[in-house]
Amino acid sequence: MDTAVIHRRRWATLGVLCVSLLIIGLDNTVLNVALATLQRELDATAGQLQWIVDSYTLAFAGLLLLAGAWGDKYGRRKALLIGLVVFGASSLWAALCESPEQLIAARAVMGVGAALIMPSTLSILTNSFTNQKERKSAIGIWAGVSGIGIAAGPALGGYLLDHFDWSSVFYINVFVVVAGIVGALLIVPESRDAHAPKLDLVGGLLSVIGLVALVWAIIEAPGAGWGATKVVVGFGVAAVTLVAFAVWELRHPYPMLDMRFFANRRFSVPAIAVTLVFFVLMGSAFFLSIHLQTVMGYDALEAGLRIMPIAAGLVFGAPLAMAIAQKVGEKIPVVFGLVLLAASFWVIAGTQVDSGYGRVLTAVLIMGFGMSFAMAPATEAVMGSLPIEKAGVGSAVNDAVRQIGGALGVAVLGSIINSVYRHKMVDATAGLSAQAQDMAKDNVQGAMQVAAAPGMPPQAGGQLTGTAFQAFVDGLHVVAWVSVALCVIGALVAAVWLPAHAAVAEEPELVEVK
Repeated sequence: MDTAVIHRRRWATLGVLCVSLLIIGLDNTVLNVALATLQRELDATAGQLQWIVDSYTLAFAGLLLLAGAWGDKYGRRKALLIGLVVFGASSLWAALCESPEQLIAARAVMGVGAALIMPSTLSILTNSFTNQKERKSAIGIWAGVSGIGIAAGPALGGYLLDHFDWSSVFYINVFVVVAGIVGALLIVPESRDAHAPKLDLVGGLLSVIGLVALVWAIIEAPGAGWGATKVVVGFGVAAVTLVAFAVWELRHPYPMLDMRFFANRRFSVPAIAVTLVFFVLMGSAFFLSIHLQTVMGYDALEAGLRIMPIAAGLVFGAPLAMAIAQKVGEKIPVVFGLVLLAASFWVIAGTQVDSGYGRVLTAVLIMGFGMSFAMAPATEAVMGSLPIEKAGVGSAVNDAVRQIGGALGVAVLGSIINSVYRHKMVDATAGLSAQAQDMAKDNVQGAMQVAAAPGMPPQAGGQLTGTAFQAFVDGLHVVAWVSVALCVIGALVAAVWLPAHAAVAEEPELVEVK
């Protein structure tokens, strides 16, 4: 495919990439609303439910760097196609599973497919849009679509569960994958680093071990305790292995990830911003969904529809942010986006038990614009700071910090809200049986079940439910203020250290593959 054809098809290529990307954003959030159904249909324990979600995240985050480097060397379209096939086949497997163990394994294989898809989409985009202004616009659309998948997932999941079997949340992936494969074969150009050396297998192995250990420890910490032996060992293995990875890459003549990239503030500061965005977004949005379904009394579909307005900010905000970035550089939009995110969590911090939906609506609208303004220009800064032949690795770094930030957000903010909730529920559960106490103090849904149990006096049950709602909202306040503080810190870091513009350089040409 010659350069002229690639240039002519660039916007169609972006459409195919967005379809491929959409499936990753949808998958986890669609699944979240199906967990209660899976627990009932597959007789899954709480621990098995956690690993149905986390096995995907573990494989996804752990393999990103290696998958990005593989795509750079052997072909980014090839990596995309393999990823789509793996994701689609494992989704079909997941839909046919009959036990939690089978589903955990299927989800891990889906994570492998996602690790090949995600960096491929952004690296192909970077190679297809060689004009800097057009690339900024394309990345704005890419960032908006990646967020729309996350926002639309709960509503889609709720609709599917209302009308179909639980397996429909996996069958829907297969239809999207088929569309992505057809589009990739017909439209997407192949590109790779024509001068890529032999793949750095030692560096790849160290990165996989380090990232898997880090994400595993993050996942295990809330349940086992941050000081538990296995958690400390996990973080220790991650630290030692990732330091070894950095040392190896610095000394290797052809590193998979040149660690000197991190000395470039246009690479490292936006990576920090993306990490913070997904830390606060994934952590707080998860608990906002619980708030809607418990304290506010909506069902899964109703709650999903009420979170969806975040998509408005993502759809309109990301292209606007990139248009502004073309005029004034990435610094101002990134700072503004983090400030908007802080404002959205400030609105959440004012939530009370009897607050109406208007406060939630205001928060999610601001959150959508904040996310798009912070993420889209930050992504462009990361990708624009690297040589174009390293687009796959750069995209993998961008995606890895998203996954790690999101996993950390759920783990850390989850520990905070659970600690506040349990502390507030001690006195309220004093007269209950040991089993009822444990259930009511574990989570707000457990307290509602105890309150509705046969033999519980209606007045006492109402008091327990009211106390549980207030305890959860108190925890939500703490989480919201922590998120405000982190967003403000991130905005200050970006304001001080993020360069407004890239260094002037000649526009690179696409590496053509015939």
